[in-house]
Amino acid sequence: MASIADIGVGAAINILSAFAFFIVFALLRIQPVNDRVYFPKWYIKGLRGSPLSNGAMVGRIVNLDFRSYLKFLNWMVAALRMPEPELIDHAGLDSAVYLRIYLLGLKIFVPIACLAFTILVPVNWTNGTLEHSSLNYSDIDKLSISNIPVGSRRFWTHLVMAYVFTFWTCYVLRKEYENVALMRLHFLASENRRPDQFTVIVRNVPPDPDESISELVEHFFLVNHPEHYLNHQIVYDANKLSKLVEEKKKMQNWLDFYQLKRSRNQSKRVTVKTGFLGLWGDKVDAIDYYSSKIESLSKEIPLEMDKTMNDPKSIMPAAFVSFKSRWGAAVCAQTEQSRNPTIWLTEWAPEPRDVYWDNLAIPFVSLAIRRLIAGVAFFFLTFFFMIPIALVQSLANMEGIEKTAPFLKPIIELKFVKSVIQGFLPGIALKIFLIVLPSILMLMSKFEGFISRSSLERRSATKYYIFLFVNVFLGSIITGTAFQQLNNFLHQSANDIPKTIGVSIPMKATFFITFIMVDGWAGIAAEILRLRPLIMYHLKNFFLVKTEKDREEAMDPGNLEFNTGEPRIQLYFLLGLVYAVVTPLLLPFIVIFFGLAYVVYRHQIINVYNQEYESAAAFWPDVHRRVIVALVVSQLLLMGLLSTKEAAQSTPLLIALPILTVWFHTFCKGRYEPAFVRYPLQEAMMKDTLERAREPNLNLKGLLQNAYVHPVFVHDEDEVETETDSEDWQKEPALVPTKRQSRRNTPLPSKLSSPSSSSRFEVDEGVS
Repeated sequence: MASIADIGVGAAINILSAFAFFIVFALLRIQPVNDRVYFPKWYIKGLRGSPLSNGAMVGRIVNLDFRSYLKFLNWMVAALRMPEPELIDHAGLDSAVYLRIYLLGLKIFVPIACLAFTILVPVNWTNGTLEHSSLNYSDIDKLSISNIPVGSRRFWTHLVMAYVFTFWTCYVLRKEYENVALMRLHFLASENRRPDQFTVIVRNVPPDPDESISELVEHFFLVNHPEHYLNHQIVYDANKLSKLVEEKKKMQNWLDFYQLKRSRNQSKRVTVKTGFLGLWGDKVDAIDYYSSKIESLSKEIPLEMDKTMNDPKSIMPAAFVSFKSRWGAAVCAQTEQSRNPTIWLTEWAPEPRDVYWDNLAIPFVSLAIRRLIAGVAFFFLTFFFMIPIALVQSLANMEGIEKTAPFLKPIIELKFVKSVIQGFLPGIALKIFLIVLPSILMLMSKFEGFISRSSLERRSATKYYIFLFVNVFLGSIITGTAFQQLNNFLHQSANDIPKTIGVSIPMKATFFITFIMVDGWAGIAAEILRLRPLIMYHLKNFFLVKTEKDREEAMDPGNLEFNTGEPRIQLYFLLGLVYAVVTPLLLPFIVIFFGLAYVVYRHQIINVYNQEYESAAAFWPDVHRRVIVALVVSQLLLMGLLSTKEAAQSTPLLIALPILTVWFHTFCKGRYEPAFVRYPLQEAMMKDTLERAREPNLNLKGLLQNAYVHPVFVHDEDEVETETDSEDWQKEPALVPTKRQSRRNTPLPSKLSSPSSSSRFEVDEGVS
């Protein structure tokens, strides 16, 4: 078992690692040559100039102002200085609310930690239960509930504190939910005009033998939304075209690289092998090779574009439909469009930056099957991953290593080596196992067919959280307990095994403390160093950059990566709430994590990250829900733990806690969640009225006409002159005949219908 000394060694290693990362970062960030690595957001906004263009040659690379080295930690103060309203204007509501998750952790756990150390730690410490037992334990376990004797009246203290912690957590959650909901509504009311405020996406458009998808969409919305419909943009399956465009861009990068290489040494011929990854094949002139590739792709791309736009098979039964007002869009997005609930399905369109275009080509009817397949695959991934988790847990104790590699026994028995293994190795091993997981889960989410980047990240985050809960939390407790108490299991009756597990669960706090230090302390500190973007930027700068535009493209600001960051935060909420009553010693490590992460990510959001989209904090209901899940899990585990302690009088009173917590979640869901899934018509009408009063001649059609054109068409499609002036969009649509033989759904017109169809329309009118 790990002792307090072992934990101290692990803490010292991780503290020194974090401090080393901060020192290196502080030195690198003030060097002019690294300015675009550590301040890319200001360059993207056009508010920062390159220091490489001024001063002497040496001064352009190395900071010669020695006074700045004395203030190497002032970035922490600068990160905290920007007020939240300014932060929202600077980085968006998503980034500001993401930071509030860390603040939520501090608001919950700082008071809980103070109460736990004031009340629970003395109650646990002043017992000698573990000293008189046959269980393996450490000094840390003496501070936990495991040190309370069976049937003791001291369990009433833990019961009362469980109620106090629950009520405090719920109070903070409600206040934060209310604040974030108000921030979202204020942000939506005050933000600048955006295409997604006026646009919905309609999917599963039913086929019609007489009309194209475009004509069908126009007729449907002219009939059912005659006063508000403005225009639409059909959805193409342009995935093959996108791949060709990406391939051409890749070839152009290689051509630029070899041209720059030749310019530096005119006498040397640059060559490349044409085989796989350039490892084998014929050796040819690199510039000629990539020039021919680009020329071939330049001919192929227009042909593929023409095929995509004219082939009926490339036109998907979906469209982005824009309206003349926010009110009209809100009504359409939030209501049923047809008596058949499986067709004409509408929802708010993501903002153009948020659209994941590849998935728009997936037929809507296949989504249910895709999600079933992804669900089954995720199930097997989650449970088969327990095998490496169990292996990690076997390394978390000395006995497991000695049995696996007995020849290492003389080395690992050394005090320092033993402390490093038990205080550092388990956490770093588990973190290594989790590195590739987010990429796998994101691929699964993409396979499921979600059409926006934000929904992809939220879906992937849900999977990652479930995985962490099952494998890292439950898996570590179950497998760890089995390894640690194997001897006891083999030499006791079956009736005593649940009691042994109940006592052993608090002892896993040692493992989770090491994981928090590795992942939460050193991991967060490593995030600010940005080692990979730093190396990649300088490699690109040396081999590819020829112009200032190239230098801007070499920057990699990154983003929040909600799909991995938020589930990790939720794991710390889970650990903190579960162990708050059971092993309070874990709480200071949680508090340090939240405080450190808040400062680091605030700095990154202000200076580095460039968020790819803005969802107006649509993720907050997921954050709230997962904290509630953690709270209920902590209550159920405490209930099970006390039942093994024969606390017959106090345990039944815990039953009310999960019930009250679920009721609280239901209340918050009904009270605050609607602000995150629906747009109030009152707010929409108010914003529309103010806008019309301020800009009576606003040309919305100019804003919306090309907002949702697929990116591969944007630069290649000719500009189409509109025949209407800025006021035409406000007028009623003119009656134009339809091609459809039946008038059941669309007695109104299409701008795309041919004049020859008018006689058919008139005949139908006469017959009727």
